Amino acid sequence: MNRPNVFCLFLLVLLVSCLSGNVLAISKQEMGTVINLAGKQRMLTQKMSKEILLIAKGIDVEANKANLKKTADLFDRTLKGLVDGDAGLGLPKTTDQAILAQLGKVSALWAEFKPNVDAALNGKIDEGVLKKVAAQNLPLLKEMNKAVQMYAKMSGSDLDPAMATTINLAGKQRMLTQKMTKELLLVANGIDVEANKAALHKTVALFERTLKGLFDGDSELGLPGTKDPAIRKQLEVVQGLWAEYKPILDKVDTSPEGLAKAAKLNLPLLKEMNKAVKMYEKSVK
Repeated sequence: MNRPNVFCLFLLVLLVSCLSGNVLAISKQEMGTVINLAGKQRMLTQKMSKEILLIAKGIDVEANKANLKKTADLFDRTLKGLVDGDAGLGLPKTTDQAILAQLGKVSALWAEFKPNVDAALNGKIDEGVLKKVAAQNLPLLKEMNKAVQMYAKMSGSDLDPAMATTINLAGKQRMLTQKMTKELLLVANGIDVEANKAALHKTVALFERTLKGLFDGDSELGLPGTKDPAIRKQLEVVQGLWAEYKPILDKVDTSPEGLAKAAKLNLPLLKEMNKAVKMYEKSVK
């Protein structure tokens, strides 16, 4: 082999090494952030739907319009950040082609769902919009969840599998706080009442089981539990709020008083659960 060819081969090997290094350059901490924020996207699909339904019921309309705009903007920014990177959010660019293809599916579904957000912000909610919200929010959630699972299993990540599962499922709890509230509001708005009552009971059961698993472990869910005193204390805060909220959901209380209490309690439950997720993320070393 002559010297020019040897030099070209050296450059090729160097280029491949650099590219490989970039793919594997995501640290454990960065991967924890990716799983956290990708997981948070699942919650945002449900939070947006909940806010649209609160507006439709005439509950704190202007405040929920403001919340809806913030939620939709954050979902859009995070989705773009997962693809292209976003230093402000702490997101590295995704290079895995399979995950990028999955995020493409999410983007397509988001383009279908966003007109519902715009209709709510413009005060143009009708039964057709509510039916579209009911039909479209779960496919958006499910396809986003597939992306989260792909990140959690991503080859090349040296994040401990048990910790990846814990961050994933703790993050999923945030989504469940909003999903159960959305389901209560779908019942209140007269949309697929029996189906949404059944879905609500399943969501409540999964939230409760996962919360117990985060404390003490659940082998079927892949949760090892935690002995960290600070995290356990935070989970106890979540548990206290859950004890207040659960009776409303168990009764499917859609009275004005029940809905007012649901609107008041779901966000503190979400925020305290989010604090726990961030604590798990920061515990990664």
